[in-house]
Amino acid sequence: MSINKHQNAISLIYSTLESDKFLTLKESRKQFIANVLLLFLSIKGRINFLQLSRFSKNCEQFYRINFENKFNFQDFNLKLILEQSIKECLVAFDPSYISKSGKMTYGLNMYWSGCAKRAKWGLEICGFAAIDVLRNTAFHLNAIQTPHLEGTTLLVYYCQIVKEHYLYFKELSKYMVADAYFSKKEVVDTMLSLGLHFISRLRSDSNLKYKFTGEQNGKKGANKKYDGKFNLKSLKMNHFTEVVSKDNVKVYSAIVYSVAFKRDIKIAVAVFYKDGKEIIRKIYFSTHLDLSGDKIFSYYCSRFQIEFLYRDAKQHCGLNNCQARSENKLNFHFNAALTAVNLAKVDWLNTKNEENSQFSMSDYKTMYNNELLLKTFIERFGINPNTKKNKNIIAQLRNWGKIAA
Repeated sequence: MSINKHQNAISLIYSTLESDKFLTLKESRKQFIANVLLLFLSIKGRINFLQLSRFSKNCEQFYRINFENKFNFQDFNLKLILEQSIKECLVAFDPSYISKSGKMTYGLNMYWSGCAKRAKWGLEICGFAAIDVLRNTAFHLNAIQTPHLEGTTLLVYYCQIVKEHYLYFKELSKYMVADAYFSKKEVVDTMLSLGLHFISRLRSDSNLKYKFTGEQNGKKGANKKYDGKFNLKSLKMNHFTEVVSKDNVKVYSAIVYSVAFKRDIKIAVAVFYKDGKEIIRKIYFSTHLDLSGDKIFSYYCSRFQIEFLYRDAKQHCGLNNCQARSENKLNFHFNAALTAVNLAKVDWLNTKNEENSQFSMSDYKTMYNNELLLKTFIERFGINPNTKKNKNIIAQLRNWGKIAA
């Protein structure tokens, strides 16, 4: 006997696994995937092989063996995302530091930690997510662990990953967004060669030139191309168009020439205010010259939703807790943790009543943990959960302890 909500989660997983991409997947493997994802949603605290065995009927070795077998989480999440009817979608890319001790784990190296603001010993995953701009949320697509690199740079490796998986990205959007670290010529050239447009942020001292749009003087020699150098502190307003005007921010857009990228780009200069006083200016850009400045600004701001995916997976789904050392097991664990957040978010979108209600992974974790315990009681005591009285009691106990029940 089981509880209705778990049935809904299982049906969501199985409906995704019934797509053409998983026709050759054995039924036992489908059951294992469903079981693992539900456990990642249900177990509070650390999630590792020992914990998985404690909260299920299978031994620890069972999970170690099955985590070694590869599963295409990218196809699974893509199918899940496409069913959400996202009207305005971006693909976000962001590496994330994973804490890990030891000496023999695959991929161990020094990686940048945004929280610590320094390089730390551990692992790194290169995460891709689909950003729903209108609903202001993100869905995990795929996480690829960074190997221990020799003879190449991280930037070259990141570009290679995009080249290998760009067909998946183009199914979702023609725009890819990443933070200011990736505002480099190698990245821009890679995106454009694959038919993707890139959106990011520039340094305040970026070497940009205004495009000359006036009449040529008719003298001999080459025509005048540029109208002076861009200075963030002193904008030539005749080149800009105001696209956003609010109390806390004003955005101006223009097409300029980037010396570093060796091409024209569309920039959006955001001037931020506090209590009526200017506090800072930032430059955002897009390789798509027809994209409006307000879209460039809003698209880059929505990039931060991928950080919330990492936060929820680390705090609630054990992203940092993998006991494994092999590449396949680590990859399975990282993607299972992030996919569990996807499932909770899809459930939230399909069942929420209030348009302004906010997604809370903590509430979903509490609810699924309650359901796991209720399921155990029902099975052990032989209780029928489908009677009218029991259904009402179960509905109350499912929400027991939620922050906003």
